[in-house]
Amino acid sequence: MNHNQPSSEGRHDDDAALSDFLGSLMDYTPTIPDELVEHYLAKSGFHCPDVRLTRLVAVATQKFVAEVASDSLQHCKARQATIPKDKRDKQQKEKRLTLTMEDLSKALHEYGVNVKHQEYFADSPSTGMDPSTREE
Repeated sequence: MNHNQPSSEGRHDDDAALSDFLGSLMDYTPTIPDELVEHYLAKSGFHCPDVRLTRLVAVATQKFVAEVASDSLQHCKARQATIPKDKRDKQQKEKRLTLTMEDLSKALHEYGVNVKHQEYFADSPSTGMDPSTREE
């Protein structure tokens, strides 16, 4: 027997599970509204009248966002652990974590999304100075 191809019984079970899952999407209201998903699908040139497919994309997007948020939290906790003990004790009294763009960028980088931090007006000492007085 060829082990590379699934048996017809296994394929039938997969088809039945897929049909059940797609059917359950009709009763499910995803966090991301159908209209928003349809807008971005249309913007990318994709149109499908089947609401189940739209909701499948919404569920996949919701899972992606949740994973990025979870990974960002892990980066935030790791960053907090590297803070010197005296400052960390003060922050632990507040019991609040602050998610930074650096945490989010690291998490997104793991998924192949590169985010560049925009330079703010006050980030560069020469910003806002008369060009003739800049030291570059």
